[in-house]
Amino acid sequence: MKHRMRRFKQLLTEEEVKEILATHTGGVLSLVDADGQPYGVPLSFVYDGGRILYFHSAVAGHKVEAVRAHPQGSFCIIAKDEIKPEAFTTHFRSVIAQGRLVIVEDAGEILRGLRLLGEKYAPGIDSTDEISRSLSHVLVLKMEIEDMTGKQAIELVKPG
Repeated sequence: MKHRMRRFKQLLTEEEVKEILATHTGGVLSLVDADGQPYGVPLSFVYDGGRILYFHSAVAGHKVEAVRAHPQGSFCIIAKDEIKPEAFTTHFRSVIAQGRLVIVEDAGEILRGLRLLGEKYAPGIDSTDEISRSLSHVLVLKMEIEDMTGKQAIELVKPG
């Protein structure tokens, strides 16, 4: 169920949301595990520029079990977090993407996700050998984004 943001003046534009997804390097993936318990895990990610986030993972573990049990998830990126103690507030900017997580099975898409991750985290370095060495023990997850929103502190909203 999609919720309307109550403080809509603080809503980031789609372009601002995409820019944060493209440039930031970490966030928290929130899932519900097989026992129905909440599970949040900090992860590196890459945004494909459209409606997909890619993550890499070990082939087994709590995160993978949670995705298999409940594939819906939420990914939160904190792009700005500047404490303003004198005003008892925080100047923040954040993005939340929600969608279905899928364990990528297609070999071509696995390579695409790993290449995108390599380009983002090791720009200018050929990742071909590293990808080849890791294929037997790495899993690629993708989030098919169904909704993404960004919000910022009212103090950061441009007048107009």
